[in-house]
Amino acid sequence: MIDAAELRRRTAELLAAHPPAGTDRLDFLKARFDAGLAWVHYPEGLGGLGAPRSLQAVVDAELEAAGAPDNDPRRIGIGLGMAAPTILQYGTEEQKRRFLRPLWTGEEVWCQLFSEPGAGSDLAALGTRAVREGEDWIVDGQKVWTSSAHVARWAILIARTDPHVPKHRGITYFVCDMTDPGVEVRPLRQITGEAEFNEVFLTGVRIPDAHRLGEVGDGWRVAQTTLNNERVAIGGMRLPREGGMIGPAARTWRERPELRTHDLHQRLLKLWVEAEVSRLTAERLRQQLVAGQPGPEGAGMKLAFARLNQEISGLEVELLGEGGLLYDDWTMRRPDHVDFTGREAGYRYLRSKGNSIEGGTTEVLLNIVAERVLGLPTEPRTDKDVAWKDLAR
Repeated sequence: MIDAAELRRRTAELLAAHPPAGTDRLDFLKARFDAGLAWVHYPEGLGGLGAPRSLQAVVDAELEAAGAPDNDPRRIGIGLGMAAPTILQYGTEEQKRRFLRPLWTGEEVWCQLFSEPGAGSDLAALGTRAVREGEDWIVDGQKVWTSSAHVARWAILIARTDPHVPKHRGITYFVCDMTDPGVEVRPLRQITGEAEFNEVFLTGVRIPDAHRLGEVGDGWRVAQTTLNNERVAIGGMRLPREGGMIGPAARTWRERPELRTHDLHQRLLKLWVEAEVSRLTAERLRQQLVAGQPGPEGAGMKLAFARLNQEISGLEVELLGEGGLLYDDWTMRRPDHVDFTGREAGYRYLRSKGNSIEGGTTEVLLNIVAERVLGLPTEPRTDKDVAWKDLAR
């Protein structure tokens, strides 16, 4: 039985064998993974020890106190929060051993090839095709809003393998090699000036069947694991009190008394309370994950995350008055992660507009909460039993 004391002992052994001050960062991360201290709830041999998920905090606290390096989770968030749990649940043993270690150490960055310009919020209507050719699949299509595609080594991809059945039943899930010559990544410049997102064109991309996750035609079910984990990763991240967007706004209020008004005070107090409630709710949601995979409740957290970010960043710009209209740098660049709190209020205000789109649009998530959490009647869907090839496009 792995308990907190045993984890502390194993962590001490890791630190003794690989002192952070004298060990190469990547070598330390590899050793941590091999010791089962990467994600303790994963199986032995895959970065874990089969311990309760809640005990990860014990390891993290010991390593942080020793000054050990982390794996820069913001840079590899898609791999950690979306690809890894999907591979763990649906991957073969060979796939798990090939992909999980370099994913966790950050040696290989992952992206997500789900959204398409022709499908909009209806992900199941995707049109990217994968056609079987011997032991390979030949993939052609276009994906959009792909974070980190410009730095990614691998992608999780869903494509249509059977157009003759209803849209949800003809999809298959793959791991795509982003270095394939048929993969073209183009930047999408955003309102912030950055090109954090990309559009990806797939032309004759050859994916071996050994890189398929789940059964042929069962990709929608596999994708639900990814999407549920994505919403928790976005809306349920672990934050300290006044972490996230509310931190800079509260700091400005304390440091700039000349900007204060009664109305702004009332609005800030309301948002501070809502941010704290959201933070504690996210903590409870993470504790529920100890029992297994996340469910549709993550959609509610992601909804709250988007609304709060937009309201808080709007209040911060208003609080700063004329200064809130300034913008630090409109240079076109392609960052490898989003830094909400490392730049000015204007950046936070503009970047937060994407929060209600990424990870599932607000409208879609409201339907998920209504139908799958609250048990309300489903919306009429006339295309549910219609073959994808017969749908109007």
